Amino acid sequence: MKVLGYRYVTVSKDNMDMVNFFENTLGIPNSWEQSEDYQGGVFKAGDSWLEFWKTSEGMPEMTMLQVIVDDADEYAEYVKSNGVEVQGPMKEHGEKMYSLTAPNGMPVTIQSSVTMD
Repeated sequence: MKVLGYRYVTVSKDNMDMVNFFENTLGIPNSWEQSEDYQGGVFKAGDSWLEFWKTSEGMPEMTMLQVIVDDADEYAEYVKSNGVEVQGPMKEHGEKMYSLTAPNGMPVTIQSSVTMD
């Protein structure tokens, strides 16, 4: 059971201010190619990254943390054994994920890569 990285995700109306800050002020390359549907940025550092997205009908304003692990099933069982309510799993975008809520109300997911059958 190993944590491989973290993804900090913010969805807001001010997302492009953050994209501009990381891309142009800090000089960190934006890994995301803009499209009409998804405007934002992905700023990678090793196995961790920051994501900033524009609010939309399908993406309400929020901040969340994604914990990337080697085995989401095993990690979710560990978290459950510590008394945390965990939902899932679900498979999406080549990842298996579980969701939970941190003590401060922040949504958190536990995710690992899966091979598509």
